[in-house]
Amino acid sequence: MLFDYKAVSAEGRMTYGRLDAINLIDLEMRLKRMNLDLVTGNPIQQRTLFGQRGVPRPELINFCFHLEQLTRAGVPILEGLTDLRDSIEHPRFREVMAGMIESIEGGQTLSQAMAAHPDIFSQVFSNLIRAGESSGQLPDVLASLSESLKWEDELASHTKKLLIYPAFVASIVLTATFFLMVYMVPQLKIFVRNMGQALPPHTQLLFFVSDLLVGYWYLFLATPVVAFLVGLQLVRTNPLARLRFDGIKLRLPVVGPILKKIILSRFASTFAMLYASGIPVLESIRTTQHIVGNHVIRRGLERVEQSIREGHNVAGAFHDVGLFPPLVIRMLRIGESTGGLDKALLNVSYFYNRDVKESVGKAQALIEPMLTLFMGALLGWIMLSVIGPIYDVISKIKT
Repeated sequence: MLFDYKAVSAEGRMTYGRLDAINLIDLEMRLKRMNLDLVTGNPIQQRTLFGQRGVPRPELINFCFHLEQLTRAGVPILEGLTDLRDSIEHPRFREVMAGMIESIEGGQTLSQAMAAHPDIFSQVFSNLIRAGESSGQLPDVLASLSESLKWEDELASHTKKLLIYPAFVASIVLTATFFLMVYMVPQLKIFVRNMGQALPPHTQLLFFVSDLLVGYWYLFLATPVVAFLVGLQLVRTNPLARLRFDGIKLRLPVVGPILKKIILSRFASTFAMLYASGIPVLESIRTTQHIVGNHVIRRGLERVEQSIREGHNVAGAFHDVGLFPPLVIRMLRIGESTGGLDKALLNVSYFYNRDVKESVGKAQALIEPMLTLFMGALLGWIMLSVIGPIYDVISKIKT
């Protein structure tokens, strides 16, 4: 927990700052080791509307890279962390580093100090660091983590590319349609009806929708927001709702298969790192269950773990669950039989990573014309419904 503290030094100077501690007693002990006496300490609420505040991924990438270089050069962990703390600009990460230094000075290992900050260092991160410490390969583990974080950053970029453009275009289309329905169509409706022309069904439907929007515009604006917030709360608090929602995401057209490939690619890459670091297969699978971010896939991995416990091999367990296609199962079977399961898993990750890039490109090429077609059809319906009756009257006048 992060505390805002006021303390006094041995010289009587008042000091203000922030420090991670378990409770006020722990905060007081940590300040005493810094030759400070606690005056007041208040816990800081670190949760925001979108969850617990963390550290940007680029900061973690730089942390892993620099700590790897320092440990490879033989610099002690404490000195390396102190140098990193003084060079980090992100305030939250600097506070976490200060807390880690205090924990290590108190006798904890690096992995134990990281495990005390699960909002910054995931369980996978802490387990890999622990494996690196026990095997004496901490620099190699840090290098693998750095590469893995870069890869995750790239995957996040692909996901944003896939979702941001459709969301942006859809927002513009909905805003333009709302403006036309609320402002333009009511004015044109008076003109069209005054002509005394019999209105076609699609024009009557347009005027009906416009009247609804004008009369109940606040409901049309508030309902999606309320529905989103209620759905978000339901998904967060109800495990069954979360399971069904995650299943729907995987079944979405175009986006669903890509999302599944991204999740399985993340799983294969993390599984490969854990297994290559010396962590047993079952513990590796159990750890990866917490990072897939989808309850359907997570339940599948739980069944894989149970199947392996019952004596099935890795490839057979994944084949029975149906998570991976036959080509990937063949890779796992070959890797398991040759003793190169970690290399096979890295090949699986590479296979999915390449497939995700190609799928995102194809999806973008497919979504853009579909959105353009939808926008054209919607605006065309509005224009045709209004201009059609006017054109009929003009045609009759000419004849």
